[in-house]
Amino acid sequence: MPANNGNAGGTRLVIVESPAKAKTIAGYLGRGYIVESSIGHIRDLPEKADDIPEKYKSQAWARLGVNVDHEFEPLYVVNPDKKSQVSKLKQLLKEADELYLATDEDREGEAIAWHLREVLKPKIPVHRMVFHEITPHAIRDAVSNPRDLDLRLVDAQETRRILDRLYGYEVSPVLWKKVKPRLSAGRVQSVATRLVVERERERMAFTAANYWDLQALFDTGRAGDDPRTFSATLTGVDGRRVAQGRDFASTGRLKGSDVLHLDEAAATALAGRLEGAAYAVRSVERKPYTRKPYAPFRTTTLQQEASRKLGFSAKYTMQVAQRLYENGYITYMRTDSITLSETAVAAARSQAIKLYGSAYVPDKPRVYTSKVKNAQEAHEAIRPSGEEFRTPGETGLSGDMFRLYELIWQRTVASQMKDAVGESVSVKVGGTSSAGENVEFSATGRTITFHGFLKAYVEGADDPSTDRDDSEKRLPTLAEGDRLTAAELTALGHSTKPPSRYTEASLVKELEDREIGRPSTYASIIGTILDRGYVFKKGTALVPSFLAFAVVNLLEQHFGNLVDYDFTAEMEKVLDDIANDRAERVPELRRFYFGGGDGDEGLKEMVTDLGEIDAKEISSFPIKGTDIVIRVGRYGPYLDRDGARVNIPEDMAPDELTAEKAEELFSRPSGDRELGVDPATGRTIVAKDGRYGPYVTEILPEEPAPADGKKRTKKVDAPKPRTSSLFKTMDLDTITLEQALKLLQLPRVVGEIDGEEVTAQNGRFGPYIKKGTDSRSLPSEEDLLTVTIEQAKELFAQPKARGRGRAAAAPPLRELGDDPNSKKPVVVKEGRFGPYVTDGETNASLRKGDTVEDITLERAAELLAERRERAPAPKRTTRARTTAKKPAAKS
Repeated sequence: MPANNGNAGGTRLVIVESPAKAKTIAGYLGRGYIVESSIGHIRDLPEKADDIPEKYKSQAWARLGVNVDHEFEPLYVVNPDKKSQVSKLKQLLKEADELYLATDEDREGEAIAWHLREVLKPKIPVHRMVFHEITPHAIRDAVSNPRDLDLRLVDAQETRRILDRLYGYEVSPVLWKKVKPRLSAGRVQSVATRLVVERERERMAFTAANYWDLQALFDTGRAGDDPRTFSATLTGVDGRRVAQGRDFASTGRLKGSDVLHLDEAAATALAGRLEGAAYAVRSVERKPYTRKPYAPFRTTTLQQEASRKLGFSAKYTMQVAQRLYENGYITYMRTDSITLSETAVAAARSQAIKLYGSAYVPDKPRVYTSKVKNAQEAHEAIRPSGEEFRTPGETGLSGDMFRLYELIWQRTVASQMKDAVGESVSVKVGGTSSAGENVEFSATGRTITFHGFLKAYVEGADDPSTDRDDSEKRLPTLAEGDRLTAAELTALGHSTKPPSRYTEASLVKELEDREIGRPSTYASIIGTILDRGYVFKKGTALVPSFLAFAVVNLLEQHFGNLVDYDFTAEMEKVLDDIANDRAERVPELRRFYFGGGDGDEGLKEMVTDLGEIDAKEISSFPIKGTDIVIRVGRYGPYLDRDGARVNIPEDMAPDELTAEKAEELFSRPSGDRELGVDPATGRTIVAKDGRYGPYVTEILPEEPAPADGKKRTKKVDAPKPRTSSLFKTMDLDTITLEQALKLLQLPRVVGEIDGEEVTAQNGRFGPYIKKGTDSRSLPSEEDLLTVTIEQAKELFAQPKARGRGRAAAAPPLRELGDDPNSKKPVVVKEGRFGPYVTDGETNASLRKGDTVEDITLERAAELLAERRERAPAPKRTTRARTTAKKPAAKS
């Protein structure tokens, strides 16, 4: 039902995107308003051939949903699941005197408002109502100060939609033909995948370098010092700097020859020559330390911090933020801006004074200016809504909504507080070895004398080894010439590390730094590459699959421009130019699709001739130093050596597949382990390792050719070998012929009860016996081979167990701790479909890359949070598509 504050249907119809938003806004508007939701987009380009209106199906461009031959005019159809809602809106419109389109204030929201106007065709005054927070004051102000639809923003969003459609619908079929069916390519998604693949390539090419140095623990000898000791690292010998990790290239070699590379023997020997040496402070350098507050959140920084501090995925962060916004707790969450309104600045300063005192708030408000190029539509930063901020405890929120609100509130208040100040100290200590070598050690320290904004908020870091901004390291009070003794002197070995894999937080930052895509789309982009199987997670790290390597390989070799970072960033600038009336939609689309007059190849030409693409070569990756090739096949990745094949484990990261690992996989008992001959049939029985686990089967004799000489064309005509999966208690290496023959008897006829046959068989929910349409579970798989008809009678005489009470609950595999959202203990359990995590209320299966041994509480909490967001899953229904009359081209 629409939210109705008017008389007999009211006179002003306000349309927003979501029911939650409608409910909140309706509570703020007075009499005379009806607030209804469009429930998101009401129309879009056709998704399937069935969606295309009959009169357009014969057109060559119809499959694209865009008339590339006539000004790139889009073909829009009303979404079938929105037909009833559109009818409802039209009925409400008949009773209204004015229409207010109150969708979100970004380009997508502007486009939704335009689509509503085009479909509803109102004959009453239409107003565009915009606001960046849902509070009584903001809503009343938006109603009092409406504007017209901004068609430049609509053009920019429509251009984006058409670009993405052309890219996806033209390039994806190439992937289907040359790599694997049902794959997808996307203008930004493919570039994001390439970033993850390139990082893995860097890791695969990386060669570690080993280097050593000395760690000393110096003692001032003064009893009153606190602290009296401090650690320092060897940095120089006879004027030459000692090599550290930064001095080595990714090849493992030194970048230059002007540094001293110590190995274990040299470092240990030097430590011996320094035993008993005298040391003195050579220099003490003190500098004031100042750390300014972090700017308020914009979309990307919120996603990054929620990932670091709360363990949220980018997608889940935006889902929680959406609920906070729609319920009036925060301002609009899709924004490039870091500016705060005067009201918000005053609210943040007031709260900081109340909580920390006036000494922590500067005399003048802080002003932040966005460093993001082409920041979209100049929204305000993400902050608590209202003229006065509610503390987290005053909101009444709980769970993840509370945690995310608290993060936003802390960051906003801290942004208006004073700098943290202190002192940083750098000390150099010198000494002479017994061989006359002049050595120098260095130590640094930091003390914070006034914490300022750090009292309210400290930013997280992608690298857990990085010091937090509020960390301190105190050194003794030292002066040049002070004598020191070495209480300890230890030779330490180090290895250089390959570049870290991207996390969701660092990938978001990389995309934004390269100006690829819009920050508001990053969450869905990362979600897409995870869902498509191009990337999977190991902990928080994003790992590319071998499938991603094949896709990126094809795109780089044959569609290089489309996955070029600069080209993709330039397309974003084009969209910004369209939004700002500096460029026109059609010429830019024509240049992208048909190419430019300067010789630039267009998308249409790129996808026309695919003959030169060698599908096998694209999906083949030789392992250096071996005759083994990684290949990506229709059913997954595998290793190939002169025709011999072995499957690659699904959760194996590409950089882990070394030459040694590949040899190990080939040395494992794989496919055809002969167990012997079935005495009843004379057929050879083999044990194999397949995609879905180990199994046993029989080898059938070759079929004689048909008498007519024609080849058999239908697979269904050929006899099929018996197969059976191994029980969970069995092992591929140890299974015997006797066990295999018993497995191949399944499903087994146990006998008859009341004239009906009883069989024992294994199913997706475990072992059971069946009689007609009735069934009973068996305690274990082994019972399939031994259950008797008498035992079956006893089982069928008992009432059928329902649900999870069929068997005693197995003990958990691991206990992880309390879930930060539900506050209940999280455990890992073994389920019918593999291991899963649960807090007793919500269950979430482990994903590809997750293991029982390595999963952390943070990762489990993320999986549970995503599962809660999806539940309950809506029932899917199939309805006939309906179409809307295509609108006239916009001017």
